[in-house]
Amino acid sequence: MRGYDPGEVRLFTRRSVESPRPAPALVELRLEARRGRTLVEESREVVVVLDENDRVVAASRRARELIAGLEEGAEAPEALLQNAPLTIPYEVEGRRETILYARDSGDMSAYEELRAGFTAAVSHELRTPLARVLALLETATLPGADVIELVEQAQGEVDQIRELIDDILFLSELESGHEVVGLGATAALPILVEIAESLEEQAARAGVAIEVDVDEDAELPIRPRMIRVLVQNLAQNAIRYAGTGARLRLSIRRSEEGVELVAADDGAGVNEDDLARLFERFYRADLARASRGTGLGLAIVKHIVTSAGGTVEASGARGHGLSIRCVFPAP
Repeated sequence: MRGYDPGEVRLFTRRSVESPRPAPALVELRLEARRGRTLVEESREVVVVLDENDRVVAASRRARELIAGLEEGAEAPEALLQNAPLTIPYEVEGRRETILYARDSGDMSAYEELRAGFTAAVSHELRTPLARVLALLETATLPGADVIELVEQAQGEVDQIRELIDDILFLSELESGHEVVGLGATAALPILVEIAESLEEQAARAGVAIEVDVDEDAELPIRPRMIRVLVQNLAQNAIRYAGTGARLRLSIRRSEEGVELVAADDGAGVNEDDLARLFERFYRADLARASRGTGLGLAIVKHIVTSAGGTVEASGARGHGLSIRCVFPAP
């Protein structure tokens, strides 16, 4: 509720034989007070308003359901004062108050479980290439060892670690909102051609051919950098896992649902049971476990697409290729 400086609103009344009617400014004040109260009360967040003595002035229904002993006029529980992640002090008409945003304990438990699982997965994924680096360096100290070859292999493992760290940081930026996904419509064809050409040598070594099937006027409702990250991860997924002799087609088409970006290959495919889990962090299907990928590529794909208001799904079967379909709202 916004405050009024002294003298900003002046109310004048006069005697009348008729019932007095509230001045327009007073009506507006009452309306704003009621509106502010409703905003706090009906918020789905855990919101509490305190006075300067830490007594409860107002609280959302959600807060009253989750925090024991939370009553208007009573002192706020000590646990709330110590653990509120966000506090917003303000002053109205000389009165100092504070809005507290607390955490839902259930959500917090789920978050801690997710964080612990993610930390464990990152530790495991980093431990494997680090162990290989140490083994290679130890082997290089043995008599008759091909030092140059072993050092080159160790450098490859270091590159793998760097790629993993970069993917983790990028995914973290996406989830925190620091990296903006959508920003107008972007012409897609030049970017897809650029990526296909940049991956041509890598694809040739893997025995995978890349085709780009995109109209010249095709657009995607995300930033150019996000298109590059998205398409590069889709293409590299096929290069790593489709197998020798496979063909990958990158296409963009309009449909009733919006704009579709599809990466479809005719390679090794995956088991149908694995399809729903392909977008999980660090998840790898059986044939992909020996790959040098980070296990985050499709997780990044999903986050970019959903952050832009779209959907993503995988289809295919073992021996019948894999298709990743990303659907965006029409730009």
